[in-house]
Amino acid sequence: MKRSLKFSTSILALAFCAGTAAADTYGPFPITDKSYSGDRTNSVSYTGQVARSILLDSLKSLAGKADGGANAAETKATMMKYFAGSDEDLAILSHNSKDGFPIKQTMLNEISKGKNISGKTYKGLVPGWPGNMTGVEVMEHLIHHASMSVGGFDAEYGYDYGQLIQKFGLGAMAYNQAVDNYLDEKLGADNKPNNKPYKDGAAYTGKEHSWDEAFGYFGAPAHALTLEPTQAYNISKKKDLAAGDANRDGMVDLRTEMTFGGAYYAADADKSGTDYLPTITSAFLEGRKLISSANGEALSDAQRAQLVAYAQTIEDEWTKVIAEATFKYAGSVYKDIEKFRADTKNIDADLYRAYGKHWGELKGFAMALQTGKENLGGTAVRLNRLIGFSPVTMDESIVTGIDADGNFVKDGKMSWNAYQLNMLKVQDLMVKEFGVEARKNDATANLADLIKELDSDSGGAETD
Repeated sequence: MKRSLKFSTSILALAFCAGTAAADTYGPFPITDKSYSGDRTNSVSYTGQVARSILLDSLKSLAGKADGGANAAETKATMMKYFAGSDEDLAILSHNSKDGFPIKQTMLNEISKGKNISGKTYKGLVPGWPGNMTGVEVMEHLIHHASMSVGGFDAEYGYDYGQLIQKFGLGAMAYNQAVDNYLDEKLGADNKPNNKPYKDGAAYTGKEHSWDEAFGYFGAPAHALTLEPTQAYNISKKKDLAAGDANRDGMVDLRTEMTFGGAYYAADADKSGTDYLPTITSAFLEGRKLISSANGEALSDAQRAQLVAYAQTIEDEWTKVIAEATFKYAGSVYKDIEKFRADTKNIDADLYRAYGKHWGELKGFAMALQTGKENLGGTAVRLNRLIGFSPVTMDESIVTGIDADGNFVKDGKMSWNAYQLNMLKVQDLMVKEFGVEARKNDATANLADLIKELDSDSGGAETD
């Protein structure tokens, strides 16, 4: 399933250069809806999507609060408030101020009210996780087990639940909603048309708000095109106030100035020389300009065709960003195993914990990759078989499924070096099927030697 991105990316060349030169930001854009009679002057609105990014990141933080069982019921109940929604004004747990990096908001309702993750999570089946569950059910299963873990980690199965929840959610919620809803169905001529408000009384048209919501799920700061990759990345790490504080009020506004989710990983890849963040952000910006230029009239066929082309660029490049992250963490798992292969009977606890973290990131992104608009077919099958339902654990056993009560069944076996080989095959798959370019933690040069080492006995490694 080789993906070609050349045409969809090339249509942006002139627009991208112009947008960067002018240091354009995503908004403000004028009110174009003819029926609006309020006092708003900016038609851009995506605070609901920012709120959901914060809810997801806060779930990751909550997983780390679990103490091994004593607070399991309380932890699960709190996590479900952040996942399924709550009438309470929830605290922002993931993005707090620190010295030298003040953040404007502390409570979720300062961003947007009444938001949840569950209603916007992938409804399809997730074959990469045991139990033949939907995306919502996978998230609930992870939350349940996270609440009983120790600090979000279960050494028996090698699961870092915080990483699994967050990384899968970046696909099952944000990526899925953007590419398979707002940039797909809602681009139809009769779906949320541009000559009507998105809903009665709204200050934006149907197409304006649909496009804004997709941008909000991507997670880029409104001023992303003015930033270098390291700057955009460091905003999320709360390391560069000057880069984040676009309006120079001395603090970072989570609604417009923070880097979240897909944009964060695009910036991470771009530190290696790619241009995912500016390409995706520019496509969003040029698309929004196009919609605004229609001045509240229905889009012509030509305008909508151009908008669809921008949407295709966004989908293609965002998909590659997720593939890049899958490649990166497959390399991390490979390197972790290399560190303790010499004495696998006496694995250092800290090294094993790092291994579980990296595997959670790998697995979460691998499942996220399968929640987009396209059915990945055999590529998904191969990816899921290579990674499996769990990492190889201390005794070289692996999870093979779950029982009727949702508990993990671990009755498979695989050697460490066989699993290392699988990680290299995952990286090779990301190159061949998605054309990843940044290739962080690239270990594919070791593929031939490891195959030779395992030639006589695969040790249970997935084989072609």
